[in-house]
Amino acid sequence: MKSIPHPIQYQGSKRNLAHVILRYIPQNVECLIEPFAGSAAITIAAAARQLAKGYLINDLNKPLAELLRLIVEFPIDTASFYEKVWNEQHGDSVEHYYRIRAEFNRTQDPRLFLYLLARCVKGSVRYNADGMFNQSPDKRRHGTQPQTMRTNIYGVSSLLKNKTGFSSQNFREILAKAEKNDLVYMDPLYQGVCGDRDSRYFSCIDHEEFITALIELNRR
Repeated sequence: MKSIPHPIQYQGSKRNLAHVILRYIPQNVECLIEPFAGSAAITIAAAARQLAKGYLINDLNKPLAELLRLIVEFPIDTASFYEKVWNEQHGDSVEHYYRIRAEFNRTQDPRLFLYLLARCVKGSVRYNADGMFNQSPDKRRHGTQPQTMRTNIYGVSSLLKNKTGFSSQNFREILAKAEKNDLVYMDPLYQGVCGDRDSRYFSCIDHEEFITALIELNRR
């Protein structure tokens, strides 16, 4: 099978494990639901193998969820915007990155987020205590080449367009939408090592709330 497209660099992505995880997906799945989608690696890989009739991508990080929607529904515009931002970095690329980061934190424009994800250190999304994206640029590289990004964006769009819903809601709201023939794939957020004091991640989930939600989902 040809390589599966992935526009978004994201630490913790299950891209390299997807072929193993997908072995456990049953047949005749109506909708594959990802409450903690991240880069949506499992959804993309499942769509490439036509393992479900439809897909629901959700992530509490709203710019990320919106970016995935733009990639799928408006691939030409999204790829062109990325190319424009990427080309503007030549000269002082580090200064350019910090300027784009500041603009993203001010506007929450998901199209800017794509460039930051492609250029930041290890594709590692980090936030400060005020909820502002604060990861530094990888000074060894300039991020994904525009033509490669365009190819990946077009590829994902061709797999998911007209069969995918997008949202940015609490995971329990998403679980409530699951029906009998749906499959819910959950890859909850890494909890870190500092409990509630760790502000590096966009959000954490309450462990007891998660367990309660699993019990309810299994009951249904």
